[in-house]
This record gives sequence, structure tokens and C-alpha cells, in this order.
Amino acid sequence: MRSMQVLEFGQPLVQTESAVPVPTGKEILLRVKAAGVCHTDLHLWHGGYDLGHGKRLSMAERGVKLPLTMGHENVGMVIAVGDDVRNVKVGDVRLVYPWNGCGHCEVCLAGQENYCLTPCTVGINRPGGYSDHLIVPDERYLVDLKGVSAIKAAPLACSGLTCYSALRKFDQARLQRNLMVIIGAGGLGLMALALLKAMGGKGAVVVEPDAARRQAAVDAGAVAVVDPNAEDAVQQIQKAVGGSVYDVLDFVSNPQTTELGFNVVTKGGHMVLVGLFGGAAPWPLPLIAMRAITIQGSYVGSLGELQELVELIAKENLSLIPVTTCSLDALGQALQDLEQGKILGRMVMTPEA
Repeated sequence: MRSMQVLEFGQPLVQTESAVPVPTGKEILLRVKAAGVCHTDLHLWHGGYDLGHGKRLSMAERGVKLPLTMGHENVGMVIAVGDDVRNVKVGDVRLVYPWNGCGHCEVCLAGQENYCLTPCTVGINRPGGYSDHLIVPDERYLVDLKGVSAIKAAPLACSGLTCYSALRKFDQARLQRNLMVIIGAGGLGLMALALLKAMGGKGAVVVEPDAARRQAAVDAGAVAVVDPNAEDAVQQIQKAVGGSVYDVLDFVSNPQTTELGFNVVTKGGHMVLVGLFGGAAPWPLPLIAMRAITIQGSYVGSLGELQELVELIAKENLSLIPVTTCSLDALGQALQDLEQGKILGRMVMTPEA
């Protein structure tokens, strides 16, 4: 088995070789067909998140152990199963739900394993898909692709699911009546535009500093785009929306974007924060109450939501974002390109490339 691993935080990935694992019990062995390169992998690679105020969230302190095989957006073909597996067979191609929990706590039993306090996430707490083989702990984490291609499906496990779950947190009837504001036109922002339309939303004004990405947002269906560095950015956004801004979805979530979102959202409005770019909140605390603003975080999504998302993609034949591919040994360069903002849409690793 060939894998690209983090042996030391912040250092280049290293290609390693090991014996192909043998599945036991409920486990399934997949031959990896596609693995998405996600912005979360940058934080894993560097070993933490910036929390602002000089503080940092350490991956090591959160239980992430090295060596680490990253990769949590995976599609693979079943090549072996444990003795207790009943509902998948050799040759099946499946999307992997990576946000595994303990399976026993209150949130896990309620179908919200992504909120489990003792996660066992594929590609974070257990080996992921930056490899040519992958062990999945239970067949219930395997999602039928419904005819969606492997390369198209892989990003659904994180970026697609993150967008879908975040959009579901807003008042759906209000999204049908009013334009919302989406901050960030990277892979998630572009996905959100397509999903918003498929879910019946009226549309979105996209806020993005990069000109190429603003054009990508226009091409993806944005009603209007605004450069947040413009002196009158707030006024431009409000004019483009056509009145009060009730809903803001922030795929960046740094002090600048969250301040802008706070400044444009109207009284009684709703901000959902998804991005993990880091920093500390800039809001005047009394105004949160005085303006009755809801500020909500959204972290990936549930297994049920991923199943709903795949159904929606298959039914509507959606292509959410542009996808480019790379080989297993090019993952290190892919991470650097992602960090430097050179990737439009999503990079997906295919071991057979």
C-alpha cells in the first residue's frame, strides 16, 4: 500500500509503503478511486488553527497522531470485507462518510456523529484516502453514488456536505423570497451557488476579493459580485441584494469577513460561519442582542444529510464545481497550490493517474 503521509507537521508529505490492511468484523477495504484535497488538510498539515488573541488550536493536543495519512473526501471500490459485513460486496463503488463518532453518545445515537466529542474521523483521527487503499470501520459509512462519478462524488463528503448542511440551517422560505450573501468564491462558495439554486433559493450576491474568483462566481450563477476591499462594499452589497440582507453565509470566517457580514446583515438576520481561516470575533457584543442577530457555526454535516445530498446531485444531474486531478505523488504540490490560492474549484487525487 502506497500512502502520502505527514511525518512532521509543516514538513513536506512523504511517500511510504506498508502492507495492505486486512478488514475484520464490520470493516471494509477499499481501493481508492478518488480523494479530494480540502482546505482542512492545510490546517492538519500545519498542525493547528489560529484562534486569534495569540492563541492556537493544536492538532496534536486534539488527539491527531503522526504519522498521518490525510484525505477525508474519498470514493473507493470494495475489494475485501470483514466477516460481519452484510450489505456491500466486492466490486461496489461507494462514497465514504468520514465524520465517524464513537457511535454510543447522545449525538451519535441522534444521527449527528459529526458533533461527537470523541471523533474517529477518516483522514484525521484514522488513516484517510491519501493512499491507494483505505479501511472503513463500518458499512453504514458507505454511501451509494446513485450513478454519480467517483471524481465528481469525492468532494461531496466534506465540501459538498458542508455547503448543504450550512444552507439547510437558514429559513428555507426566506431563501426562496430573498437573495442571500455568500462570502468567499473558493470551492465551497461555488458549490453553494449551485446547491442554493437546486434547493429552490432565489440566488446570492457573492463577496470575493480575487477577480478571477469573482468571475468564476458569475459563471456559476451569482446574481452579483462585490469586492470586499471596495470602500463602499457594504453599500454595494445592500444595493445588489435590493434591500435588507437577512442571510449571510461566510466560507472564510476571518476577522475581516465576519465584520463585513455583521455590518451588512439586518436586524433579526442570520449569519452562518463555516470557514476556518482563523482569528477572533470582531463584533461589538451589545449589538448582537440589540439587533437580535443569530450567529451560528456549521461543521460539516450528518450521514443523513450526505445521503440526501447525493440523491439531490443525482436527481438534478448537478456539477457543483470545476474539478482537476492529480496523482498520488503530486499531493504535496497540490497542497501548496491550494494554500497559494492557485486552485479554482477542487483538486481530486486519483491513485491511478
